[in-house]
Amino acid sequence: MATSIGMMDGAYFVGRNEILTWINNRLHLNLSRIEEAASGAVQCQMMDMTYPGVVPMSKVNFDAKSEYDMIQNYKVLQEVFTKLKIPKRIEVNRLVKGRPLDNLEFLQWLKRYCDSVNGGIMNENYNPVERRRKGGKDRSSKILKSAKSLPANTLNISGSGETLSPNKACVPKQLRSNRGAGGANSTTEVQALSKQVTDLKLSVELLEKERDFYFAKLRDIEILCQASELENDPVSVAVKMILYAADANESALDEAQEYLNQVLNSVEAEEETEV
Repeated sequence: MATSIGMMDGAYFVGRNEILTWINNRLHLNLSRIEEAASGAVQCQMMDMTYPGVVPMSKVNFDAKSEYDMIQNYKVLQEVFTKLKIPKRIEVNRLVKGRPLDNLEFLQWLKRYCDSVNGGIMNENYNPVERRRKGGKDRSSKILKSAKSLPANTLNISGSGETLSPNKACVPKQLRSNRGAGGANSTTEVQALSKQVTDLKLSVELLEKERDFYFAKLRDIEILCQASELENDPVSVAVKMILYAADANESALDEAQEYLNQVLNSVEAEEETEV
């Protein structure tokens, strides 16, 4: 079972589109961006689909927008990991920020793990829509209910006997006169926001290119270390210990250095014995 997946594992080369298709097909959703899964609700339901009944869906909030609500979802997910003895650390502080790369890497790991459990076969008996109804209360439904509670008939203006239909609004004359200026301001704001979106897309593309560049370098190093002439070389072994570490763990470097020290000490001891 793929509880420990190194950063050079093929799981981390699965693209965004494949991850989104995997989520949408299995959970009957329509996500278009990776960061839309940053609330942790999708991850909880994926585990619920993999291990039916293990996730307390009543505690999962599918309408989580604030970081506080998202953290509650990840607490549920961490409790499930603990129950199933899955040694995976969840970087909650990074995920709730909605950073695409952090969320993509976690979803890549999750896909690999779920596929290792069910062989990549969809659970046909699982009804994702029905299970989501058992999730935390949707705050948007409360908003709709409160809106429906407003009177739909005509409103009586106190002391005048006049009535206003629901389709008419009491708009001050000053606001009416400023409608033209407001429209111009809105157009300017839309243009500014569009420029920001374009700049962000360019930034994401640059980050992805940089990520692919360093992954390619690490892959070259891995291939070199796997060569038959160097496979058992102490330095190659130490490098692979770092490459195949399950998480971004500082102890991996310490373990590699300790291994090299042990090898060097043993070589020195053998040389002293020969002398």
